[in-house]
Order: sequence, then structure tokens, then C-alpha cells
Amino acid sequence: MRLKDNDVEMKIESTNLWLPYTQMQTAPEPLRVLSTNGCKIILEDGRELIDGISSWWSACHGYNHPHIVAEMEKQLKIMPHVMFAGLMHEQASRLASRLCAITPPGLNKVFFGDSGSVAVEIALKLALQYWRNVEKPHKDRFICFKNGYHGDTMGAMSVSDPEKSLHKAFRNSVIKQYVLDIPSDEYSFAEFDSLLASIHGNVAGLIIEPLVQGAGGMIFHSADTLAELHRIAKKHHILFIADEIATGFGRTGSMFACDEAGITPDIMCLGKALTGGAITLGATLATDDIFNSFLSDKPEDAFMHGPTFMANPLACSAANASLDLFEHEPRLKQVEAIEAQLVAELTQCESLPHVVDVRVKGAIGVVQVNVEKIDLYAMRPEFAKRGVWLRPFKDVIYIMPPFTISKDELSQLTGAVRMMLQP
Repeated sequence: MRLKDNDVEMKIESTNLWLPYTQMQTAPEPLRVLSTNGCKIILEDGRELIDGISSWWSACHGYNHPHIVAEMEKQLKIMPHVMFAGLMHEQASRLASRLCAITPPGLNKVFFGDSGSVAVEIALKLALQYWRNVEKPHKDRFICFKNGYHGDTMGAMSVSDPEKSLHKAFRNSVIKQYVLDIPSDEYSFAEFDSLLASIHGNVAGLIIEPLVQGAGGMIFHSADTLAELHRIAKKHHILFIADEIATGFGRTGSMFACDEAGITPDIMCLGKALTGGAITLGATLATDDIFNSFLSDKPEDAFMHGPTFMANPLACSAANASLDLFEHEPRLKQVEAIEAQLVAELTQCESLPHVVDVRVKGAIGVVQVNVEKIDLYAMRPEFAKRGVWLRPFKDVIYIMPPFTISKDELSQLTGAVRMMLQP
């Protein structure tokens, strides 16, 4: 029996939800969304919020892009889903070919999954089984980095920073790891090289978010640093895994963050903006060397993994449509313009009290503050009152807008940040 009072009915329905990253006993009622359009989230109460974080960094073309919607509608009428074991379809085949054409050269094989976290799980399993297949099963540990974050599933949590992530309770739960600082100078790189020389015999792979560590605090490192990490890993026969789930598809200014460093990882993980934020999909790309190690007459050498909805045709159609937009619309030029505007407008925060740092990379703008002086979580509802959707966390207020955002909309986001930080 359903109650007729809409307000009461809605409240009862909301009690059935378990929300992410939320202490349900104390959390306020979430804002109720009616629809989306362009760079805006429209609430049920009629308010419109400019989305400054692209729905967790995924909606790179904004919401409801007509080309993505049209291609998904077309695919929905033909075949929304079919299993991918013993069967295949054109959307997945075409998407795999296109991804191999635009990612760093040498990544020639694509394994599809459900999401970014699953893409990381696949990458870790590939690395471990690669070494078993080449008869080096003792290589079973991973190098990961402080402030790193790679997802919420068990393996992905295990290679995230156990001290600074949200997953301290699960430390060392699945994957054995070495958690290191990212080297920053000649001395620390020499130490890193020496350490890898001593432990490489039991290390399967190194995993890193190239150029920008996202959920760990929007922490940047240089392309030279990334290239040197790659060189040392390869020197010591350690597989290099690039988690480009947040950085891929133009976010840092180049199509992929690895492009700026001129490196080809052994394995690359993709998600988030892969479909333009329209629907979930993940992909794990690997080199021929990785792939070929799974080829033999032994069934046990095959990669025994297969998410039910892997290579979902509807999701693949969205991803193909998203790649169309990167080909035919000036996305990287838009990112360049966003970067310039973020630099011009966010650097005005540098003189404000309790601001520790301002940094910009591509379509990522970050204002780091002293959290002993500023309560960032209390700012979240205040941003919504000002017509923008921003979600400060840890010690940063960050902006990662859709690439299609207008100058005026972006200025409203940066203006709201400056206003909230004014004494």
C-alpha cells in the first residue's frame, strides 16, 4: 500500500537507500535530481546547479549530449545486451580497435569490464597471472604510492594508500604491496632505483595514477617524474600499470596522461569518461607481450575472468559516440581554454587566508586549504545554495568541469570558490 502524500512517500522511499561514502545516521537528506542538461543538474525543487565535478569526473561532454543519446537509442532498439562469451558484436569490436588506435602505441589488446574499479582488478589479475604463465610465480607483490587511489573493490583497495584512503580497515586484505613515496628529486629517484633492484624478484607490477593522484588529494607530479618511474620499472622487469580512469580522455590536457610523458605502459586502465559519463563501462588494455603469455595449449593458462555485462553493447555504443565527439569537436582545445581560465581565476585565491596552494592541470583546478581553519564539508551545502555543485574533500576544493562548459558557467564555479574562502 502506497501513501498518497507525495512528501511522506518520497521520504519513506529514501529510507531504503544506502548512499556511498555516507554515515547514514547523521547525513542530511541528499538533493533530489529531476533531470540533467548540458553542464547543469536540475533539482526537483526547480533549482539548477552548474556541475563543477562532471559527476565524479565522467561527464566530459556534459549531460544528454544529443549524439551520445541518439547512438544509445539506436543500439537500445537493436540489442541492449548479449553475453560476451562465445559471442561478439560490432560495437565492442569497433570500440576496441578505436581505443588501440588512440592510446599509447603498443597497447593492442582490450579486455572490457563493468567499471573503473573492475578495470583495475583485471589489471592486477593480468599482472599476477602473466608472471605465473612465464614461470615466475614468486613475483606476486605490487608497488603502489602514498596518496594513491584505485577503486573500492578489494584488490583495488589493496593497492591504494592504506593510511590516507577511506579503506584503512581493509589494509593488506588481498594484495601484498609496497607503499612508497613518489620520488621527487635525483636523490629520491636513486633510492627508488636501489630499492627496486633489491625487491624486483618478487614484484609483479607498479601501479600509478599518471600525473594526477585524484581521490588521494588531487596531487600532481610531472611528466618527467612519470617517465623516470616507467624507465626504472622497466629496467627491473616490473610491469607498469597506468590507472588512467580519472586522467584519461583529455582531462590533463593530452588525450591520455601517459602521452605527455611519452611512455607506453604494459597495462592501462580506463573508465569514467570512457562513455562520456553516460553509462558504466571499463576497459583494460595490454601489450602483445602480456597477451601472448596467456596463449598455450593449457586451459589453465587462459585468463579466467568474465563480468556478466562486459562489453555491453549499449555501453560500447556510448563509448563509440564519445570517441566520435573527440574526433569531430574541439575537446582538447576546450580543455586548453579551461586550463587558462582556471589559472587566471583560481590564482586569485592564493592571497586569501588559510589557502595553502592553488594548482591547475588541464581541466583540473585545485585550491588546497588549511582544514584546521576551514571546514570543507560544511561548505558542500553552501555551494549548492549558490547554484554550483562542488564536493570538497580532504583538504581540497577542486573543479573538474565538463569540457563543454561555457566561460560564464566556469566563472560562476571559480567565483563561488573565492566567495566561500573570503574571510
